[in-house]
Amino acid sequence: MSDVTPAPETRSTLVHYRATDGVATLTLDSPHNRNALSRQLVGELLEGLRRADADDEVRVVLITATGTVFCSGADLSEAGTGSMTQGARAIVDLQRLILTLGKPVVTRLQGAVRAGGTGIVAASDVAIAAEGATFALTEVKLGLAPAAISLTVLPRMTSRAAALTALGGEVFTAADAVGMGLVTEAVPADELDARVAAVCASLATGALQGLRETKALLTRELVARIDATGDDLADLSARLFASEEAKAAMTAFLTRR
Repeated sequence: MSDVTPAPETRSTLVHYRATDGVATLTLDSPHNRNALSRQLVGELLEGLRRADADDEVRVVLITATGTVFCSGADLSEAGTGSMTQGARAIVDLQRLILTLGKPVVTRLQGAVRAGGTGIVAASDVAIAAEGATFALTEVKLGLAPAAISLTVLPRMTSRAAALTALGGEVFTAADAVGMGLVTEAVPADELDARVAAVCASLATGALQGLRETKALLTRELVARIDATGDDLADLSARLFASEEAKAAMTAFLTRR
């Protein structure tokens, strides 16, 4: 009989970190749920952002993703387990960290962005999408509301665009997202990498102090909004996820999928 204790089961990394030429790249890689915002993925993304912020060789942070979906939103399979308040506050914390990071954050949007994933896009300083990328605030279809991500999404968009997309829950295009103020620019898919690289290279020429202080000027109203209402909106999100109507809708959605 062996007295060797088996090694604990390891879990796959869902956010990969790489830093080169002044750019730290954080890659969402959770194919089993289309890069959904699971507790593990959000935790690793927060960790990667903090790591980049602490590295004086890094000038720019790029958030990208594998597969055809940038982020599918909340991981609905976790909705019935653990504290939804904790999960909602993690999404608030993620947006706040992106906004307060002392370096520009760029999002590369190669594919679909849904619900909670839109909060990452809205919190980032620059968002560049492939023309074929699509967006939707689908919460309303499940008896929910884009509560936690409203902290960044609503201020980025015009009020009319926000009402149409949040109440309708329908898919809109990258060109629409640019017109609404959610995305910086949309480019042909075969030009996406080159354009993102060019933007990151340009941003990386900034001095650390200049980048930090300029970004603070640009984001201070959004940060103040989070500090004033973030807890209340996280609580609202948790209450909606815990409601019977939402539970039934999420169960039906997961069953169909």
